[in-house]
Amino acid sequence: MFHRSHVCIRVLVAGIGLSAFSLALCAQDSNQHGRKYKAPPPSAHIEVTVLKDFNGKPVTNAHVIFHPTEGDRDKGSLELKTNEDGKAIIDVIPIGDTVTLQVIADGYQTYGQSYKIDKPEMTMEVRMKRPGGQYSIYKNTGSNAGSGSGSGGSSSPSPNATPPASGDKPAGGQSNANPPPPPPK
Repeated sequence: MFHRSHVCIRVLVAGIGLSAFSLALCAQDSNQHGRKYKAPPPSAHIEVTVLKDFNGKPVTNAHVIFHPTEGDRDKGSLELKTNEDGKAIIDVIPIGDTVTLQVIADGYQTYGQSYKIDKPEMTMEVRMKRPGGQYSIYKNTGSNAGSGSGSGGSSSPSPNATPPASGDKPAGGQSNANPPPPPPK
């Protein structure tokens, strides 16, 4: 009999101790931190949708790169990839920062634009375009087009070449100056 009452007292004391311990934990203020704690600034929820410009369908696995800056201070870069819906979502860029958004996808022109993060929720839509033609001051003519020689010109003058001005050297002489590009048509 003494043994049973001893067990009951132990259980009663353990229950009282456990409830006192849990009350002590609840009494602590969960908002208090150490002296050097500084709360992080509020961040924005940013959703970027990457679409094909010519048909509006999503671009999957496009690299979406965020370059946040605060004033003149670069804060590094964050990179995500788009999902099958063409979306990339990020929640860690603080409100008030400026972010340069860069989108890179295979077979499309690279996109870049700076945005001011001034709202808690922002959505951005990026339309990816196909690569355009290359700009060159040289014209490929005749049989040398696509020869890959790297000179961009031919050894014989083209039929569209303009005759030299009156003060220039005759056709047999050599000149160090490059001719100006032809006027646009």
